[in-house]
Amino acid sequence: MIAAAHLQSSEASTVSAAPTTPDTRTGVFSRTRARIAARTLRTDRWWLPPALTALGLTAFVVYATVRSYVRTAYWVPEYHYLTPFYSPCLSDSCVPGSSHFGTPFPELPMWIPLGFVVLPFLLGFRLTCYYYRKAYYRSMWMSPPACAVAEPHARYSGETRLPLIIQNAHRYFFYVAVVVSLINTYDALSAFHGSGGGFGFGLGNVVLLVNVVLLWAYTLSCHSCRHIAGGRLKHFSAHPVRYWFWTQVSKLNTRHMALAWTTLGTLVLTDFYVMLVASHTISDLRFVH
Repeated sequence: MIAAAHLQSSEASTVSAAPTTPDTRTGVFSRTRARIAARTLRTDRWWLPPALTALGLTAFVVYATVRSYVRTAYWVPEYHYLTPFYSPCLSDSCVPGSSHFGTPFPELPMWIPLGFVVLPFLLGFRLTCYYYRKAYYRSMWMSPPACAVAEPHARYSGETRLPLIIQNAHRYFFYVAVVVSLINTYDALSAFHGSGGGFGFGLGNVVLLVNVVLLWAYTLSCHSCRHIAGGRLKHFSAHPVRYWFWTQVSKLNTRHMALAWTTLGTLVLTDFYVMLVASHTISDLRFVH
């Protein structure tokens, strides 16, 4: 009994000597989660998909940033080809003919891209997109990098604080993206222009038209668009038009990830083709002069 009492006294002193600072770690490092020393028990190449995603996103950002600032070879006056990276061009710095909606802004310093009016909103639309969140959360922030792989962050606050709370503004970026898609549609249609005036049709028209169709598909497949089409409706039968639109958007929504990547590719392809023609590196293949 004396030994037992001595043991209980030792345990009590040990408990009282333990630190009282609460464990504020969250996520996989919280006290309620399993204590596993290894970061993951997976033996496959789980790191490959996030690595390829990071490579693809980085390549697009670098290309788009460089092209947005060079201010050369973005307009083909003979055929009215305008790259989407410079649309709409609204300043006096734009080359003659490329400003389809006038030039309400004066000349801009070189550190401001000519497409400054819409580029921040398009960037916001892509960054807050539900698919892109998954893509760069995993590949850039490793939060988490893959299923069954612990993230390196000790705390997790979700999208409740800056900067991630801005993700809640995705719907408003969607509205601007619709306006920009309308502008890109106008650019694509006005490019059916011959070298001598009148109607003309070339390979550049095909590139511009395919790009804008895919941009519309990506924009309309957005989760916010789906909610706007059919959200808050208690009875679809009372709203047959909205129900039809909601079903079409839902079909597109299943391909949202594929469209997100496809449109990155078509944007680069469209800009690169316009650059080659505008710089006289290649000649546009004309079907109707």
